[in-house]
Amino acid sequence: MASTPVMDGLIQRTVSLHLPFNVHFDVTYRCNERCVHCYLDHEDHGEMTTEEIKGVLDQLAEAGTFFLTFSGGEIFLRKDLFELLQYARRLHFDVCLKTNAILIDRQKAALLRELGVRQIQISIYSADADVHDAITKVRGSFGRSMEAIRLLKACGLRVKIACPLMKQNLMAYRTVLALAEELEVPYILDLTITPKMDGDTSLLALRNSGHDLLPVLQDPVLNPSAHGNQEAVKAGGITGSATSSGLESSAYDDIPCSAAHNSCYISPYGDVYPCVQMPVPTGNLRRQRFADIWYGSPQMQRVRAVRESHLPICANCSIRPYCERCPGLAQMEGGDLLGAYERACELAELNARLAGVANPVSAFHKKRNLAVTVGAASPFQILGTPLEASQ
Repeated sequence: MASTPVMDGLIQRTVSLHLPFNVHFDVTYRCNERCVHCYLDHEDHGEMTTEEIKGVLDQLAEAGTFFLTFSGGEIFLRKDLFELLQYARRLHFDVCLKTNAILIDRQKAALLRELGVRQIQISIYSADADVHDAITKVRGSFGRSMEAIRLLKACGLRVKIACPLMKQNLMAYRTVLALAEELEVPYILDLTITPKMDGDTSLLALRNSGHDLLPVLQDPVLNPSAHGNQEAVKAGGITGSATSSGLESSAYDDIPCSAAHNSCYISPYGDVYPCVQMPVPTGNLRRQRFADIWYGSPQMQRVRAVRESHLPICANCSIRPYCERCPGLAQMEGGDLLGAYERACELAELNARLAGVANPVSAFHKKRNLAVTVGAASPFQILGTPLEASQ
C-alpha cells in the first residue's frame, strides 16, 4: 500500500505510540499444497479453536489493531474461516487474506465480497502450468488458482498476485507480470527464500545467486532506480516481501522495520513474534493477554529498542541505501539481530552497482576482507555466527 500524507501521519503515530496497527495472523499451518520452498511445518500441533481466536481478535481490537491479515498454511482448510472473517469484520478490522485459492468457488468468492474483505493475495509461480504445479506439487493447482482469481475479480474483489522467485522459476517473473497485466491485478515479485521456522537452512539452496538475478535486477520495470526512472521509483516498485503488509512510510526511516513497533505475527498456536520472518518468541496467547505480551515482553522491547544507528556494521555502510536488510533474516541466517548477513550485502552491492555506484563494497565485506588480509579467523566467523550454513 503506497504511502499518502494521511496514512503516513497515521503510521507515524502508531510507531511513536507503539500501537499494534498491523497484525499477520496464521490461523493454520495445514496446507493442501507442498510448495518446495515452504518454511512451515504443516502438521497440526493444536491450533487455536474458534473461540480462542475470537478472544484474540477481541484483544487485538482493544489494543488498536486495524490491518489484519489472515494467512497460513491454507486458510480455507479451516471450517470456521467465514465465521472468523465475519467476527473480524464486526470488529471493524481491515481484512486481507493470503491463500493459494484452489478451494475458492463461486459461492466462497461471493461470501468474501459480502463480508468486505479488502484484498486476497494469491501466489502464482509461473504462467506455465507445469512450472507452477511442479513448485506446489499439486497437479492442476495453476488452473484452479487462476479460476479463483477470475471468480474473485468477477465478484468485484481486489486480487494481488505474489511470485516468490527461486531456481525453479528464475525467469518466470516475466510471464507472471504479463499475466497480472492481462488480468489487471497488482503483482509483487519476492526474491526472498527463507530458512524454515525451526532454523533448518536447507531451503536456502533454492535461492538464485546474485549473478543469476542480474537479469531481474536490471529489468527497468522491476528496478526503475537503476535506470533513472524517478517517477517509477516514487510510485513504488513491484519487488518486495510477499509476507509483509506492504505498508510503506517514512515513519520507518530510523528503525530497521515495522516489527514490534506497529506490527507483529501470531501463529496458529497462539505464539506471538515480532514478525513471521523473525522467530523471536515473545509470549503465548493461551497463557497471556496480548497487551501484556506486546507491551511487557522483554524480547519485544529489545526488538523495539533497536535503531539503525545501533547496527554495529550496517550503520556505517556506504551502500546502506541500496540494502533491504531484514533483521529477522539477520537473526535466522547470521544469528545476530543487529548483524549483517551475506545475502543482503550481496544484493545491496548489485543494486548499488546498477545504480551507478563505482566499486560498491558493503561494510560487512570490507571487514571480512580486512580480516582475511591480516590472517584473522575465517571471515564467516567475524560476527561470531555460523554463516556457512546460509550459503
